[in-house]
Amino acid sequence: MTALGFLYPGHSAEDDYPRIEQLIGSDIRLDVVHTPIGEDAHRMDALREIASPERLAAGVEELRMAGAESVVWACTSGSFLVGWEGAHEQVRALALAAGMPASSTSFAFVHAVREIKAVRVAVGAPYPDDVAALFADFLRAGGTEVVAVRGSGAATAAEVGTWGEAEVLALARQADTPDADAVLLPDNALHTAAHIPALERRLGKPVLTANQVTVWEGLRLADRRVNAPTLGALFTREPIVQV
Repeated sequence: MTALGFLYPGHSAEDDYPRIEQLIGSDIRLDVVHTPIGEDAHRMDALREIASPERLAAGVEELRMAGAESVVWACTSGSFLVGWEGAHEQVRALALAAGMPASSTSFAFVHAVREIKAVRVAVGAPYPDDVAALFADFLRAGGTEVVAVRGSGAATAAEVGTWGEAEVLALARQADTPDADAVLLPDNALHTAAHIPALERRLGKPVLTANQVTVWEGLRLADRRVNAPTLGALFTREPIVQV
């Protein structure tokens, strides 16, 4: 059994994690610990507060006691908003506090883009335009060419958590461009685990979503790979190890 740990702010789309665990169908356990969020708002000041070291450290001991082999800060905005260097410092502090390999959803997107060998990507973000632009800047700092950025302007994670397949597909379609190798949908408040195959069929290209890449990153840190086509192109890369 491989246990992976995730620090998830508040409550919005955390039910993606047991769904993904079921879709993986292996000896993988996904442990989610909720961190406090304070004010739920897609504003820069509120998002920076969500990512404070004190809030992240609060859940680490529970994951360590559960036997987690890696930990991922499951918050896209709370990791890219501090910038490329700041996000590295954030992850280093988390790894030190947890005593295990650590990462964040923003780095998960960068690594997943490389994994599927995408060069140019389009971004469809539920955030306001200024916050979405910062995510694009983070991707560029990681060596990814961003050809389109579409922000939907949702004010809160709670609002995003109510979106279903129709809203997610509309966001992806609005962001997609013919020259994009993949479409990225940040925000861990977005329910996507059940919709990835349909999104990839409709767009005809890989789709990377926040909770999907977060779990993949946890597996990568624990040196595990699984073959789970129902989780999209990201989970069908070789080499495959499936128990």
